[in-house]
Amino acid sequence: MTSTQISTDQLTLTLNGSLRRIADLPPTTTLLEYLRQSGHVGTKEGCGDGDCGACTVAILGKDAQGQPQYQAVNSCLIPIGAVAGREVMTAEGIGNGQRPNGQLHPVQAAMMETGGSQCGYCTPGFIMSLFAAYYDGSLSDDICIEGNLCRCTGYLPIRKAAQRLVEASASLAATPEATLDDRFSADLAHKILDLPALSYTHSQQQFYRPTELSEALHLLQQHPDATLVAGATDLGLEMSWHRQHYPVLISLEAIQALQQIEQTDAAVELGAALPLSQIETRLRGVFPSLDEMLHWFAARQVRNRATIGGNIGTASPIGDLPPVLLALDASVKLVSATGERELLLADFFKGYRQTELKSGEIIYSVTIPKVITPGTAERLSQSYKIGKRGTDDISIVAAAFTVDLDAEQKILHARLGYGGVAATPIRAVAVEDMLVGQTWSLDTVRSVKPALQEIFKPLSDLRGSAAYRKLLVANLFEKFFVEMSAS
Repeated sequence: MTSTQISTDQLTLTLNGSLRRIADLPPTTTLLEYLRQSGHVGTKEGCGDGDCGACTVAILGKDAQGQPQYQAVNSCLIPIGAVAGREVMTAEGIGNGQRPNGQLHPVQAAMMETGGSQCGYCTPGFIMSLFAAYYDGSLSDDICIEGNLCRCTGYLPIRKAAQRLVEASASLAATPEATLDDRFSADLAHKILDLPALSYTHSQQQFYRPTELSEALHLLQQHPDATLVAGATDLGLEMSWHRQHYPVLISLEAIQALQQIEQTDAAVELGAALPLSQIETRLRGVFPSLDEMLHWFAARQVRNRATIGGNIGTASPIGDLPPVLLALDASVKLVSATGERELLLADFFKGYRQTELKSGEIIYSVTIPKVITPGTAERLSQSYKIGKRGTDDISIVAAAFTVDLDAEQKILHARLGYGGVAATPIRAVAVEDMLVGQTWSLDTVRSVKPALQEIFKPLSDLRGSAAYRKLLVANLFEKFFVEMSAS
């Protein structure tokens, strides 16, 4: 333990405005489990995957400008250690007694007035998603409640409630005295967001949260088999479903060096612990294919926690971001106590759930070059995700393409990245080589489709057959050509 870490036998958090001390729970207990065990049963347990939103709560975090912001998150995916030192709001904390004269919060009032609750099971989750959106100005109902499911199919009145809140939120922003009457809005200006360093031990589990990169690397030397976490959304699934035991956890989310965006004319460097929702906001318009995949990546609750380093570090063959990053020739920087090294993402994945990451190393950042092939007159780039549902589902096949053309429409550079078709995220290198020097035309695209159908050997599973995936690999590239030609 380094001198800046606070060693403790208890965790503290602020729940609905009250300080809570937790001394008898393993750090991998989910926030949802703690809430329900402590009597906050308005927060419901649904799928346990972060898919349905019944467990949604709001935590105080940082927006893209580093200012305080309520963020909707899935409490079923967050270990209790990750919310130590944080503020958490549940549906019980925003209702009667929290407003002047015991009024309902505008979000609750809108749901009641429009008849937005049927059986009521999903309602607290919808309320908390709308609550967070009410204060950050993202009340578009196709965004703020995309991660909440109503099993009674009562979406129309819920959407009406969201539309009504747009007007109420505008009134709040335009009327200073209304802001003063709203303690949630007024309190935001006085919040301290920096997470304290932490060392917590319970039974046979240790949870560390260093605030400096050097501390994290030192801890990793002491505990080479430790599990690194940032957003913990992938870890949350393991906790929720597989009841995995993690003797040592090292959280990276309090290390500011891992949450920076450095942008130059040549490249963009993204800190590995940067939440995807911040990348979505701060980098919008720079890489169209990244914008598109982030939209379909998952629901807002997951994007508020998931990180770019976590998404590539798990080395899942169906990770959403790797195909995009492969198509953009991204590289990854790895750091350890002895130095740092950088390698292309295409060389980072070794096998199923295996990477080049060595013992003692941490993913520091991901760099995406902005420099285009010399002689390029036009760059075409886009990504696609095929799944059973829209924003919140595992992909059957994910694909991303980048093609650079000269003034005569000759292909100078081609990158075709795929997920869901091999043991790792992968590029169709042989087909890329076939394309270079060819004219960008439908005939050219169709001429390489047979090769694309045979280049990978995907598996069949419940989401799709191998034959279906092969067709998608080829047809998505043709779709890319058609869409780019029409734009």
